Amino acid sequence: MRTALWLYLFMFVAFFDLHAQYPILSPFALSLGAAPSFIGLIMGVYSITHLPGNLIAGYGVDKYGSKFFIVFSLIVAGIILLFQSNVKDPWHLLYIRSISGFVLAFLSPACLSLLARIAKDRIQQSKLMAGNGLIHTLASVVSPAAGAILVAKIGFTTAFSVLGWILIITGFLAIFGVKEKQLLSQSAGKLPVLDHHGHGMPDEDANFPVGASVPWLFFLIPMALSCSQGILFFELPLMESARESILTSGVFFTLISLGALLSISFWFLNKVSPFIRTVCGSLSLAVVFFGLAIQWAIPLPVSLFLIGMAKGVIYPALAALLASITSSSRYGRVFSLLSISYSVGAFIGPMMAGQLRDHISSYFIAFFILMLALSLLPLRSFKAPVTT
Repeated sequence: MRTALWLYLFMFVAFFDLHAQYPILSPFALSLGAAPSFIGLIMGVYSITHLPGNLIAGYGVDKYGSKFFIVFSLIVAGIILLFQSNVKDPWHLLYIRSISGFVLAFLSPACLSLLARIAKDRIQQSKLMAGNGLIHTLASVVSPAAGAILVAKIGFTTAFSVLGWILIITGFLAIFGVKEKQLLSQSAGKLPVLDHHGHGMPDEDANFPVGASVPWLFFLIPMALSCSQGILFFELPLMESARESILTSGVFFTLISLGALLSISFWFLNKVSPFIRTVCGSLSLAVVFFGLAIQWAIPLPVSLFLIGMAKGVIYPALAALLASITSSSRYGRVFSLLSISYSVGAFIGPMMAGQLRDHISSYFIAFFILMLALSLLPLRSFKAPVTT
């Protein structure tokens, strides 16, 4: 499992760098003279440029393996951050972020695909996906506060440079840390494809249409989840209390991650159907956003913690569900579709919040999108097969 540990390291560093920028990117854009609506565009374009990268990664990973895409994504993303440290104009920041979004789009499908392939059985596969969620959460716990502290101590320019060099060094470590050919030859046998109840399904070849095992409307769930997260990450740094102190913004993001960490630590949840976890977690998340929209009596820190708990349930469940009902020859493409869904949602969220926040609560938008995705979920497609 040494390769799994390397993959966790790469994803930890990538997520650390990404989340470290959440509390500082909006203030950085404001310091360059960007308006709130333009900040929404800056945050959104990073996600929309994920799309071509995700499409390339989907087929590329299945055909050529994961290692090249992991190394390329880490090193080039680090170089781009070095350029970002010297940005002096909001439009230049927009261009840099758009390129960064394309480059980092390769990392998640490549890592998730390799994690799914190296598992010996479905139980180990579920544990590896839960481990991925744990690493993601740990990175997001420490990185927002770390990013805020970095900026407070050394400024935006040096902070972005430090984050860039961390990515570059990790990318070079990936060249020697991932032994993909040897690993895949040892685990060449395919795992059985299952439905969400654990019933066996026929394994298919590389031409198997995704929609035949994963309903297309299902991808509205990760899209809505990412959209709501994008709205939240857009709004928090612009709150009055957060704008007065960048450290406050970092604490807000850390509270979300601590909530997710608590949920992921409940290992008994892995015994619950990932489909049920996905639906219940999404519904709970929608309720919290509705509460924020109506300014319920629950304090903001507690609400953010609850949002994190819901995320900690949903993200591992989504990955485990897709891995369990998909042929191993299609992991790259399916996880690419998952990343595309996240990218589209993360683009729509900040854009809508930036344009509509003066007319309607951004949190109500997040609630509405989550409930719409749940209402359109094709439940019949996930029923257990009838046995005779």
